[in-house]
Amino acid sequence: MVLIPKKNKKTVYQYLFKEGVLCAKKDVFAPKHQEIDVPNLHVLMLLKSLASRGYVTEKFSWLWNYWFLTNEGIEYLREYLHLPTEIVPATLKKQASRPARPTGAGYGRDREGRDRDGGERRDDGYRRAKPTGPDAGFKAEFRGGFGRGGRGAEGGAPAGERPFRSGPRPEGGRGFGGGRGRPQSSA
Repeated sequence: MVLIPKKNKKTVYQYLFKEGVLCAKKDVFAPKHQEIDVPNLHVLMLLKSLASRGYVTEKFSWLWNYWFLTNEGIEYLREYLHLPTEIVPATLKKQASRPARPTGAGYGRDREGRDRDGGERRDDGYRRAKPTGPDAGFKAEFRGGFGRGGRGAEGGAPAGERPFRSGPRPEGGRGFGGGRGRPQSSA
């Protein structure tokens, strides 16, 4: 059980209400949180409590906890911190509208595909999908070789070398690897 001072609890709740979200590394030994001047353990325990009551939703990824305030959590924190209803978390505030993007087709062309200087659009195959893979007349031919199957003249390892074995070796030992690349013993 962790005893958390009211000052720390209020600081964490104020930050959470102001931002609407909070993230913390899952490190109980960290002396303080990355953004709040409170021990990280206190932040973890307070938000764990809020999550169990349904006031925040919790996501965990790569040793980081992410908490998002729910509507019930906003009401609870507003009551706990004695805040008026006009004050809302940053996640609920409307952002200022950005200037509109140009409406043309981009890259110096209008919507009909003409250059902005009045000329027609160039269509000489630039960025057209090129066919990939072998030509239509290509026929694969497999003649054996130094693969894992067969021996000697039939393909595979040379005649003087033993193929891979998974069992114990005839000359003793533990059988790891089966003596790959070694000549057979002549005993």
